[in-house]
Parts: sequence; structure tokens; C-alpha cells
Amino acid sequence: MKKRNIISFILFLLYLGFVAWCCFGHFDSLPNISRSILGFPTDKVVHFVMFFPFAFLCFASFDFLAGKKWKALLLMAAVFVIGLLVATATEAGQSLTTYRSADPLDFKADALALGLASLIIAVIILARKTKTNE
Repeated sequence: MKKRNIISFILFLLYLGFVAWCCFGHFDSLPNISRSILGFPTDKVVHFVMFFPFAFLCFASFDFLAGKKWKALLLMAAVFVIGLLVATATEAGQSLTTYRSADPLDFKADALALGLASLIIAVIILARKTKTNE
């Protein structure tokens, strides 16, 4: 494992901690904020922004597993599925609390962010020039 992967993995773990804090923290004392951002509900924008980095950080942590393009694309697909599992777990966990609630639209915002980030990474993988024929 390269030093870059170790740093990426540490950042990924810190990011997951931040997501858990955002999803399960008590935020009763926050000031009132706008109910929408550019016409989208603020809560959904927050979910999108919160899950967008997931694919980038996770892929960067484990890209040493992907040598050829097809392996990189397979890893990207696995990262996307794992991200969906994390999003599902956060919503399921919120439904078990007395101070939060699960919302299918939150999951949709998470999934959209994961999908867009995964698509960007897949395009980068496919556009990357290699010396060997893959």
C-alpha cells in the first residue's frame, strides 16, 4: 500500500466519522436556515454534498487494487454499491432514533451524489491513457 493510499484511507475514515456525526448528531440549537437552495430542499442539498466525496475518497483509498481499466471500473462499481449500503445504513439508523427520521428522498439524494461521483471517476478511468493494451 502506497503512502498516498494510507493518507487517502485516513481521510476516508475521517470523512465517514463526519458523515456519522452529521447523520446522528443532535442539532437543536442551529439557527434557522433557508428551506431551499436554488429551488431544492436544503436537507436534500446537504445529503447530496455529504455523499458526493464518498466515491472519490473510497476509490483513492483502494485504487492500488485496480491495475487495468476493467479492474478499476469493477472497483468503481463496488465503491458505488458500498456507498449505497452506507446511505441505506444511515437512513435505517436514523429511523431507530427518537430525534431523527428516515426519509426515502434523503436516500435518493445520497444515491444521486454517489452515482454522479462514480460516473465522473468512470469517465476519468476510461479517458486515462495507458501504455499497455487493456
